[in-house]
Amino acid sequence: MMPAATPHATTTALEDLLARPARPVQPQQRFEAHLLLKAQAVRAAIFDVDGCLTDGRITIGEEGETVKAFNTLDGHGIKLLARAGITPVVITGRDSAAVRRRCADLGIGHALFGVHDKLRAAAEVLQSLGLDWGTLAVIGDDWPDLPLLTRCALACAPAQAHLEVRAACDFVTRQPGGHGAAREFCDLLLVASGAYARLLDGHLVTLDDGHHR
Repeated sequence: MMPAATPHATTTALEDLLARPARPVQPQQRFEAHLLLKAQAVRAAIFDVDGCLTDGRITIGEEGETVKAFNTLDGHGIKLLARAGITPVVITGRDSAAVRRRCADLGIGHALFGVHDKLRAAAEVLQSLGLDWGTLAVIGDDWPDLPLLTRCALACAPAQAHLEVRAACDFVTRQPGGHGAAREFCDLLLVASGAYARLLDGHLVTLDDGHHR
């Protein structure tokens, strides 16, 4: 019969396991040089919700509640933006408990719901942050987002966005809204800021801060 391990032996073994170095990981994400130049000055990023953080479908339950599905890749990208010093902002024309819960889970401090005038809402957020249009990136998928997309430093649309919106944007993601489009947008901003490789390397040592993705 094997003798029981002593507490000291167990602790030492755990420390040895934790001390094992990780294999190097080389960043694979690439973007065109002109996009990175446009994004270098970005200090805030505005996200539309329906069609960008979701796939655009709206499910209404039997009791009238709105059900939305979000993507964890997008959520983690938004958290990474904040860690890189880029302020994430949500401005959406709809309001629902699901969206408010998602923003709270991700720690988004600047979130405006049920907005009819997105231009004024964005201008007020920029003013409160001490920023201007030249430091803003926006992702949107439909005509109500055009006032922001045509004024910001970097305009982005998900793959399934309306034709006119895609034509007005600097960057159209490979993935559709709700399926990683917002993460591509975040990755572009992180690469342009110079924080992408550092944040990726940091994930080899520890997990994120434990909050929801």
